[in-house]
Amino acid sequence: MTQGLEINIKIASEEHLPYVDTILKTIADAAKVRGTGIAKRNPEYIKSKIVEGKAVIALRGEEFAGFCYVESWGHKKFVANSGLIVVDRFRGQGLAKEIKRKAFELSRKKYPNAKIFGLTTGLAVMKINSELGYKPVTFSELTDDDQFWKGCQSCVNYDILMRTKRKHCLCTGMLYDPEKEAKTDPIPPKRLSVYERWLRFKRFVFLKGKKKGSKGGKTNLFKSLFAAIFA
Repeated sequence: MTQGLEINIKIASEEHLPYVDTILKTIADAAKVRGTGIAKRNPEYIKSKIVEGKAVIALRGEEFAGFCYVESWGHKKFVANSGLIVVDRFRGQGLAKEIKRKAFELSRKKYPNAKIFGLTTGLAVMKINSELGYKPVTFSELTDDDQFWKGCQSCVNYDILMRTKRKHCLCTGMLYDPEKEAKTDPIPPKRLSVYERWLRFKRFVFLKGKKKGSKGGKTNLFKSLFAAIFA
């Protein structure tokens, strides 16, 4: 339950299949508003996650409020909590955090030895991930499963990912490593503000400063900035 709201957050099951169209529409609407790109989801794929008990749904009575699902990659060595969405009128009250936490717990239960990762362009999601023990990492530390990266094809920023040979995009990778669980500390607020500037810088480089033929200089610059911000 989320404080101040009569919302029930639970593991989705077959009884929740009628919400699939609403879930997909909510995700699509969010993509348009953000303008940063959210990969499209296939209805059958979302249905399979619900039937398999690998999804979390939030309901206020019978009204849909939010959703997230779990998927594994690289022979179950990596797990991602994907499709996190909250309906507009339920935002700003901590619901996304509670859904994410429930999905994280589900991931740990089903895949206790897997590394949990995610891609995000939002400070709010990064803060939630940080509190759960995720750390910002380079894309090279995420899964190399081609099927995962193919899922980015429907994102409006996919060309950036391909131009940089899957090394950079507007998204930032975050990773939870169960082997380092005891050593994790949330990212301090001051560093999150630095991260916000990092996001603006990436948007400038990739969206405004597109220069074909640029080689190692840009990559080295990113590595230096990433190390300075997240070391």
